Amino acid sequence: MKQAIRADLRLALTTGLVNGFTSLAGLPFGFYAALAVLAVNSGSYGGSLELGRQRILGSLLGGALLVVYLPGLQALPMPVGLAIALGSLRLIGGVLGLRVGYKVGGMILVMGWLVHDGQLETWLPLRLFWTVVGILLALLSLRLFWPARALAACQSRLAELFDLLAMELERRGAAAGAVPPREGEAEQAQQRLQEILQAVRQQLPALAQELGNFPHRHPAWRLVEALEAGASQLLGANRALAAHPPQPPGAEPLLEGPQQLEAELLAVLAGRLRLWSRSLIAAEGRPAAPPEPPLALPEAWQELERRFAAAEINTLPVEQLQRLAIRYSLCRQARQAIEAAEAHWHLLGRGRGQRPAAALP
Repeated sequence: MKQAIRADLRLALTTGLVNGFTSLAGLPFGFYAALAVLAVNSGSYGGSLELGRQRILGSLLGGALLVVYLPGLQALPMPVGLAIALGSLRLIGGVLGLRVGYKVGGMILVMGWLVHDGQLETWLPLRLFWTVVGILLALLSLRLFWPARALAACQSRLAELFDLLAMELERRGAAAGAVPPREGEAEQAQQRLQEILQAVRQQLPALAQELGNFPHRHPAWRLVEALEAGASQLLGANRALAAHPPQPPGAEPLLEGPQQLEAELLAVLAGRLRLWSRSLIAAEGRPAAPPEPPLALPEAWQELERRFAAAEINTLPVEQLQRLAIRYSLCRQARQAIEAAEAHWHLLGRGRGQRPAAALP
């Protein structure tokens, strides 16, 4: 909510300042600068940079086609000539990989053809000029007014995801003695986790734009990638643990020891995820420092492995033994996901010389 309010205030402030600047400049068609601010402000620097690039390319393409087609197709009926020009714009824009830029190019074609055909020599350069000015000022506002960066957005989302995952893992461990969840509660929690993970993935293109050349080699990208992969594995383990709840207390005495150890292990893993979340929040737009000290295998996990190696466990009924083995495998999957992500995280930290992460370029 706080970030949304800041984004709205930044957009309103930037648009107002741009309107004031264009009014003082004295050049006509200054409102195109404010329109460009509204069009490219996506909430993060990387996303706005990509939208600005698309808008500039679309404007140049639309202007070029207007200059060529307007005098060349005047012999044709206006609807036919305009349709040919718009079709060419869509075709060339698709070849150039424009996803949204062809829209502004189409507006330039239509407005220039129907409204400004007698003043193209002034209207077209000024429109392009004000569009570029608006894009540059929008990007500048994302740097100056409550800087909005895709890395900060990714890390904030991941922090929220790991906090919720910690709660879910603790719930999975304590399920044997807990009050049964309301109908649909587990599905709602899993859906919320999946939505946050999807939001992180949707931010990755903006992060790549923000990091410049060779973004996949950047430590910030590799960190987000490693944490996203770990989160995906943890979501799968949590979903499977919810589908295979532990036996209620008193159902089988031999199960009580291993199930208690499972609960202790999941509580340790949940605490580790909360440590991740705090590290990501404290980063404040920089690549987050790895948590210290490194994760060590908890005693509960070592004791659980010993219990599984004991011969007495094989005296359990087959169905209960299978469920216990599935949960043991899922706990191991969750532990390995956390260990793998942390190993990558610490490796990136050593690559930065164990210094606090510097601000991105």
